[in-house]
Amino acid sequence: MPYGINETMGQYSELFMLLAAGTYTVAFIAFAWDLAKSSKALRAIDLKAAQAEEPARVPVGARAGDRSESQLAGPAGRAERPSSSAAQAAGNGAGGVVTADADMRYAGERRAPARVAVALTVLGALIHGAGVLTRALGAGRVPWGNMYEFLTTGAFVAVAVFLLVLIRRDLRFLGTFVVGLVIIMLVAASVAYWTPVGHLVPALQSYWLIIHVSIAVLSSALFTLTFAMSALQLVQARRSKAVAAGGADKLGFMRLVPSALSLENLSYRINAIAFIGWTFTLMFGAIWAEKAWGRFWGWDTKEVWTFVIWVVYAGYLHARATRGWTGTRAAWLSIVGYLCVIFNFTIVNQFFNGLHSYSGL
Repeated sequence: MPYGINETMGQYSELFMLLAAGTYTVAFIAFAWDLAKSSKALRAIDLKAAQAEEPARVPVGARAGDRSESQLAGPAGRAERPSSSAAQAAGNGAGGVVTADADMRYAGERRAPARVAVALTVLGALIHGAGVLTRALGAGRVPWGNMYEFLTTGAFVAVAVFLLVLIRRDLRFLGTFVVGLVIIMLVAASVAYWTPVGHLVPALQSYWLIIHVSIAVLSSALFTLTFAMSALQLVQARRSKAVAAGGADKLGFMRLVPSALSLENLSYRINAIAFIGWTFTLMFGAIWAEKAWGRFWGWDTKEVWTFVIWVVYAGYLHARATRGWTGTRAAWLSIVGYLCVIFNFTIVNQFFNGLHSYSGL
């Protein structure tokens, strides 16, 4: 017997979602500020290092009239025009492009904008969680019965997973991208998929909704993280290639990001965990279908695309583990998998009729 609808709680939920989106927006700006400020500071450090190396090139007792040496040394023995080789050595290190540590541990330096951004993200997550909770209380059930609820809950899980990982690893470089995606999800939920608080359709009134959809939400949140990592991996790989070819380092903020290989390895491990979750999503969905409709599989559009997502990520894991598909090819496969997730949630739910047409629109 479904519980009564509490529209007041539903209104509070929408208010909390709006406040969470605003808080995330400020956090997004702070994360972007951290990248920009750190990039500027690192460039200044590189310039000072290059200038400090130049006086060592001037022989002791060099004549003031020696034109070649006087061009290198300025007042007080400081270099006025550091050579390109010195600047490149200072800016790119021994092996080429400079990146963050591969272990992604927290360094000793304090980055005030990043600390503010994380604090705001935590605040936004608390408000967001209140929005999800009041939606559940207003509906008298779990808050993922339609596209609006799935999207708002999925966004909350994504930011919660990000914050949990931050406890052990310094992934603040992902903040701009993860929080940006969460903002897009909340805006899309409020603008395109808003649904008033209400009861579930009869086919969804089952305990399998809690099991099946909760695992799907968690897996989708993990896929969101790996999507951001794969996108950064492509950017980092392109940057490294440009610097190795002798080009200028135009993406200084990427020095706060680990190497493309480190991003790929972490993304691979998280994708493996998310893939297990998606496998259970597929399995539990089939069991639920048998209980609801009397068959495990019926080639419904939603079922097909859930299986397509499973195949893409299975191919990604297999190709990288056994076929040597590393680097940009692995990153693109991961991105294609996430695009399939988005397609399954948006296009399939809205424009394909089937037994899973529960968008609430």
